[in-house]
Amino acid sequence: MTTTSKPIITVRNLTAAYGGNTILENVSFDVYPGEIFIILGGSGCGKSTLMKHVIGLYPPVTGEVLIEGQELVSARGDKRKEILSRLGVMYQSGALFGSMNILENVKLPLEEFTSLPKRVMNTIACNMLDRVGLGDYTEYLPSEISGGMQKRAAIARAMVLDPSIIFLDEPSAGLDPITSAELDDLILSLSREFGVTFIIVTHELPSIFAICDRSIMLDKQTKGIVAEGKPLELKKRTDMPAVYAFFNRVPMNDNKDSSD
Repeated sequence: MTTTSKPIITVRNLTAAYGGNTILENVSFDVYPGEIFIILGGSGCGKSTLMKHVIGLYPPVTGEVLIEGQELVSARGDKRKEILSRLGVMYQSGALFGSMNILENVKLPLEEFTSLPKRVMNTIACNMLDRVGLGDYTEYLPSEISGGMQKRAAIARAMVLDPSIIFLDEPSAGLDPITSAELDDLILSLSREFGVTFIIVTHELPSIFAICDRSIMLDKQTKGIVAEGKPLELKKRTDMPAVYAFFNRVPMNDNKDSSD
């Protein structure tokens, strides 16, 4: 990963609102190829809202989103579908279909975006499940495997089209510390092996410090980005009380001078 290359994602002046309520205002940032880039912040600051706008689920009120130099917001038809095919997404719950087994769940993007023979789809999906440690669970239903395994299956589905960018929404949510650490190791391994860019929404500090190359922190009051950089550097030195409190796990009213 190098920030001297062209951004793989560019967000400029993005404003997001629901029902007239502005959640984010004039948000701008870049993500570079190969980064593990984390969108972080406290509850209700707009982390998942930002992700859903960047992946095209919702149109912004204003602003633009460039995916590998191509504008997503205005794209229509086959052009939009082609841009979206470069993105893999894992939602917070895993969003696996309960009536389908793990292999069928992972094959879904192949069925939607390709015309490959069924046997080829099966091979690709099985290979990806092997890669995330679920090669022996292809016939299991989501309800028959653990929460951590469901997250791994969801990551396999997000990667099955060999996208250049993977979005993970709260991947560690609901997991115990050991399972969460194992998932962090998997993300690092996949990043190194495939050179894929990860954009991760989370507020889990152990995961942030373990895997993040660079981060932005959103703030509910300002409705925008209040800090950007490497998490360890933000923890050690910041002149923003909210940023210091987040990274050092202290209440705002106990926040000491962050320059100490």
